[in-house]
Amino acid sequence: MVLVDDFGREVTGVRISLTDRCNFDCVYCHNEGLGDTRGPMDPSDEEMSADDVVRFLEVVEEYGVRKVKFTGGEPMLRADLEDIIRRTPDSMETSLTTNGTFLGDRADDLVAAGLDRVNVSQDALDPEAFAEITKSGAYDKVMEGVKAAVEAGLTPVKLNMVVFTKTAGYVEEMVEYVAENEGLQLQLIQYMPELTGRPDWNIDIDRVHRWLTDLADDVEVRDMHHRRRYYVGKGMVEIVDPVENPEFCANCHRVRVTHKGYLKGCLNRNDDLRPMGEMTREEIRETFEAVVENRVPYYGEYLVRDGDGDWVINEEYIGV
Repeated sequence: MVLVDDFGREVTGVRISLTDRCNFDCVYCHNEGLGDTRGPMDPSDEEMSADDVVRFLEVVEEYGVRKVKFTGGEPMLRADLEDIIRRTPDSMETSLTTNGTFLGDRADDLVAAGLDRVNVSQDALDPEAFAEITKSGAYDKVMEGVKAAVEAGLTPVKLNMVVFTKTAGYVEEMVEYVAENEGLQLQLIQYMPELTGRPDWNIDIDRVHRWLTDLADDVEVRDMHHRRRYYVGKGMVEIVDPVENPEFCANCHRVRVTHKGYLKGCLNRNDDLRPMGEMTREEIRETFEAVVENRVPYYGEYLVRDGDGDWVINEEYIGV
């Protein structure tokens, strides 16, 4: 039976962080809302084991969860990633968010294991600009990884680009790139200053919407979040704009799992983290049910507008 929270939102997907380790150091990273928790690059005993991850998925499958996205850190630093995907319940659509560094060597194996889709972080097409944003010299490896993912059949490969002051000048080139290359889509992700502490890096995302509206051959409005899809040439561009967007929160159908095995009902909050104990099936059930029962839309419920139009914590949740 699908679980529904008190705001009528069914939980049909989970997003699982397999590690907080990463070989990049992107300037905008918020590490799944946890802040900069990155430690040594060596595997940690704190990371969920493959057995833990699979057991969790088997339990939430009982509740009608049909989508899982594996993320990090960089999930491909897990040597057992293919094994985890292979053991994921067949009823679930399986996707991966990665920086793409290791896709060139592993894309075919991931497909063979059962991976359905992949998102690759790609914030610039110029190697120097890429290095400045990611603090990595792996530009060529990432481009090879995107090509390998397309050739392995993981199409459409979604390129994730965070849009803020340091990348805004590269948006036009990225749109042209997906318009000219089959098998690619572009997700322009609104920068989230509430998670990174740099509001001065924010830009007006509505300007990007207006520019794409004028540029696109066709515009489609999705049911989910009423998110707009802009079709340009051979590609499609979509803007993910959750900041100060109550409609986005009202249509969130996903629960998150941290690399340590904590459940998280909302990306923007860490005061709702719940451990799953030893991750027995019964502990997973109890914790999952409790997290869904206590989920609250961030904008429009947990945060509300005051008399001056500013976002403030709803008094109902102060001290809760």
